Amino acid sequence: MSELNATAAALLGLLQDGPATGGQLVAAAEERFGTFFSVTRSQVYRELPALAKEGLVRLGKQGPRSSQQYVITAAGKKAFKAWLTSDAGPDHLRSPLILRLVHAASLTAKQRAGLIETARASYQEDLDEARAAVKAAGDPYSKAIAEFGQAHARAALKLIDAIPDA
Repeated sequence: MSELNATAAALLGLLQDGPATGGQLVAAAEERFGTFFSVTRSQVYRELPALAKEGLVRLGKQGPRSSQQYVITAAGKKAFKAWLTSDAGPDHLRSPLILRLVHAASLTAKQRAGLIETARASYQEDLDEARAAVKAAGDPYSKAIAEFGQAHARAALKLIDAIPDA
């Protein structure tokens, strides 16, 4: 078995809850950890066959419109547990906002202002959602993760507020 990448581990973690189709996994990933770990539809549909080839998932029931369920195998559960207990390695920040800000000089002043206002509204919404998640958290891990989401949104808003009007 090859070493799991973070996306494969995320999918195996979601499949711990039971069989799911690729579309269901995309939706579950967005709901469960979309604020701090993105999983795209293309990543899911690329990883699932690779996980099946490794014997970490197997095909389950076929659903409507030819959707295919995947089920985690015993080997998949073992691989996921090994991934959970392995060294996490460095975190990698992938921020579309920061990437856009790096290249903001290529925009007009009006476009830059639009970028900033859109980002501000988005991060304010993230902050509001994170505040609600903190209140709704049922365990200390969920609460800590939601608090991290709050801190991230606040940091992004602080970055946005530090940019002078152009």
